[in-house]
Amino acid sequence: MTTITGAPPTHHTPVALARGLLTGGVIGTSLAALVVGGVIESVPLFVTGLGLPAVYGLLFFLAGVPRRTREAAVAPHTALAMIESLHAIGGEGSDIPVRFDLTVAPDDASAYRVEITQDINLVDLPDYRPRGVLVVQYPPDRPWRVRIVKRPTPEWADRVVGARLDSAPGPAMVSEPPEGCALGFVAFLGLLLGAAVVILLFRADLFDQDATAQPPSPVKPSVSSTSSTTVVSSASGTVSLGPGQSFLDKGELRRAIDSLTGDKDMGPALTVVVQERLLSVVFSPAGTQALRFDPRSLPYERFPALVEEATTTLGVHSPQTWQLTAVRLSGSLTIRVGVTGPEGTASLEADGQGKVVRRTPAR
Repeated sequence: MTTITGAPPTHHTPVALARGLLTGGVIGTSLAALVVGGVIESVPLFVTGLGLPAVYGLLFFLAGVPRRTREAAVAPHTALAMIESLHAIGGEGSDIPVRFDLTVAPDDASAYRVEITQDINLVDLPDYRPRGVLVVQYPPDRPWRVRIVKRPTPEWADRVVGARLDSAPGPAMVSEPPEGCALGFVAFLGLLLGAAVVILLFRADLFDQDATAQPPSPVKPSVSSTSSTTVVSSASGTVSLGPGQSFLDKGELRRAIDSLTGDKDMGPALTVVVQERLLSVVFSPAGTQALRFDPRSLPYERFPALVEEATTTLGVHSPQTWQLTAVRLSGSLTIRVGVTGPEGTASLEADGQGKVVRRTPAR
């Protein structure tokens, strides 16, 4: 969806670029710390890789409190809107995400079209029909952030009863201004810098392990094909895919896990981290007391749906990066999908069967 009218021009402010660079740096540092910590068997480094995203997320949330307070103090505009079309896009439970195409008709401005996604209870879903009129609210400076008012005031409810609205033309479509490629570039640069810093800081430990590995480990690095690369050591394994491939493709992730654990006695895993074209598994070192799990027991068939829900229903409309992490932190297996974009960070958590148990939308 492109911005045609009503949206301010895109500005890559220094603060936004710095935030993107820092977010990418945290992701790169965390992933590198997990892998390097597993290889050199450094528990503090491994724990740092697990805890750094959580600490950064908390700081990011606290830093945004003043902005959210200012935005909450501004009274939203209320207007009538007509449903052009709607369709459910999945979800579980009594509330399901529904994508609406609306014509919004403010009292003091021209009507415009907008697409939104909002959770609707299954019981209330029959009340929403094409050509139906309802009440919406939106911030004065962001008309694309429209939310349906499920229980309008009596005054607006009376207006809905006799209202007749005309459809706004397609060119009047309003959406959030695109961020372009600059923010994505600095985030990717931050990811590379974060990973490089960890590797440089612990290069001596990594090289010492390679120099003292005599005789060679019975599990040798191997290249499986020209389109994917598999590297396995006694403590970790990684699989990287070539261009045009994704671990969300059917069966791709399970084949990669089998290539790491199939005929090798690798034992249980401490963590499994999945990105678009990179899989990292840190295996449990001998004698460790950390909580472990069998990587082959994960519900891989649920991963594409979890990533799809995280990138489409949590308020991140232009996702730039996503990461899925499976780990046992408190006795039970937790699958967490984090996604970042111009709107901030969002995440969802699922249990060991892939059932969503918690959603944290972008704010």
